[in-house]
Formats: sequence, structure tokens, C-alpha cells
Amino acid sequence: MTESLPATAFVRVSRFTYEPERFAEIDAMNRKISEYLIPAIKQLPGILHFYAAVSPEGSAVHVSVWDTEEHAKQLDHLKEMVVIARGEAEAAGATFHPVVNYPIGWTV
Repeated sequence: MTESLPATAFVRVSRFTYEPERFAEIDAMNRKISEYLIPAIKQLPGILHFYAAVSPEGSAVHVSVWDTEEHAKQLDHLKEMVVIARGEAEAAGATFHPVVNYPIGWTV
């Protein structure tokens, strides 16, 4: 069954890379930041889904689905995300790539 999303829905993709030998440290950091990111993100209007994943091959991604681009951009200013979590990730060896917001073209 295909999920019904608003015609204005956006996917936000935030990605970082790290040295694969630091996987255990990055994975532990990712679990730790979830303790304060989950409650903060849940309070934002327009959030539909949020996924955080870390690959042992040296990259990690946060993918979220929002009802509008305006709501997706809230994460660009969420202190828990852009100051606290980013600082912890960089301290663990993360190198961030630019965040991209995509309008959803189709779903399965």
C-alpha cells in the first residue's frame, strides 16, 4: 500500500562521512544523540518520518520526510541538531556534506 503524502512533501537528507575504523565510536555517538534529538524533532510541526543510519563503511545519513519545505528547514536552526549533535559528531571524526531538501516526485 502506498502512503499518502501531501503534494507539498519534502525529503531532507543530511550526510556525513568518517574513517571506517571509527565505526564503533560513530555508532555509539549516533545512539547517544538520539536521546535528545528524538524528543526535540518530535516537537517540530510537519515531521512525518525520520531515519538515522550509520554504515560501517564510513558514512551516515539522516533522512526525514516533512509536509513542506519550510518545515524541513526547521532542522537547519534546531539547536539540538546544528550545535549539540553536530559538535558531538565532529568530535567523533565526522565530516559533513551539504544538506539537501528534495520535493517528493513519487513513492512506492
